[in-house]
Amino acid sequence: MPARRGAYPVGTQGLQSPEEPVPGRPALEPEPSRSPRRPRPSWRRILRWTVIAIVVILALIAARVAWLWNDVSSQLHRIDALSGAADTPGETWLIVGSDARGGVIQDDTEGARADSVMLLHQAENGQTSLTSLPRDTFVDIPEYGENKINAAYSFGGPKLLVQTVEKLSGLTVDHYVEVGMTGVSQMVDAVGGVDVCLDYDVADEDSGLVWDTSQGQCQTVDGTKALAYSRMRKSDPTGDVGRGLRQRAVISAVVSKAASPTTAISFSRQDALVDAGTNALTVDESAGTMSIARMVLAFRSASGDGLTGAPPIEDTAYSPEDADIGETVLLQDTTAPDFFSRLRDGKLTAADFNQS
Repeated sequence: MPARRGAYPVGTQGLQSPEEPVPGRPALEPEPSRSPRRPRPSWRRILRWTVIAIVVILALIAARVAWLWNDVSSQLHRIDALSGAADTPGETWLIVGSDARGGVIQDDTEGARADSVMLLHQAENGQTSLTSLPRDTFVDIPEYGENKINAAYSFGGPKLLVQTVEKLSGLTVDHYVEVGMTGVSQMVDAVGGVDVCLDYDVADEDSGLVWDTSQGQCQTVDGTKALAYSRMRKSDPTGDVGRGLRQRAVISAVVSKAASPTTAISFSRQDALVDAGTNALTVDESAGTMSIARMVLAFRSASGDGLTGAPPIEDTAYSPEDADIGETVLLQDTTAPDFFSRLRDGKLTAADFNQS
């Protein structure tokens, strides 16, 4: 039988040659070749590597902190300074700037003296305060009688000074920290300088301080100028009281920069600060790195809250009749008992400090 028009060979029905277009339809373009898709990273994989990176960073930070912690603890100079008196509420640090001047002209005191005396106290209710005791403060030194407070350091070293401060304040000193004044210069340089303020011009030969307010009342100073700023007394109208305030300001500025984010991320600054700090500091035998860390935090807290200054002062030029020791600083009621009672109980206000 002859094949019908349009019939397909057996087995080829419904097939269309790719070369032949289907009637009524446009010709199909061949599909372009595509490169194989890259598999997208899953969120789980991203999260896993993020967690691993964070853990590694934290481990490195912990190792660095542990190394610094051990380095500080092993290099600190220690001394027998505490009296062993019964504990009083809260925690109290006696911070002393020693007077080894290394070439700078001495003032009119003889022997080793405490150049600055500060009482840092954290009460049981959490309040922290920083009290500057002018080095000429008139006190009763155990076994030596009435004299200036810094004479206790000369007569009997840190332990007698601790006993004298305890008798004056009624507080037991838990930790003693002595800062060599030349070490202040190194610590300031270690943190890259500090900002300090003074509102009058100075050209003081004894301390070496030259201050020009045309450059600004607040200036960034290096270690050498910070040290001169801390020591200047004779050109200060408030004398020893003003010097105590400036010394506290320098230490506060160093503490703030030492605890700043810039220092936290700078290993070189950390190393320089540890070297300068351990060379400058002498602590009591029981003080460790943790107690120093608590002291730094308390110092910052007191400065931030404004609970800093000298106790109420009656007379900055008091000359006792029975003691040939020159002019002294007389506290109100001799020992300012109400002030120290409020200090101990954590009830101080900024108005309780000396206002003159």
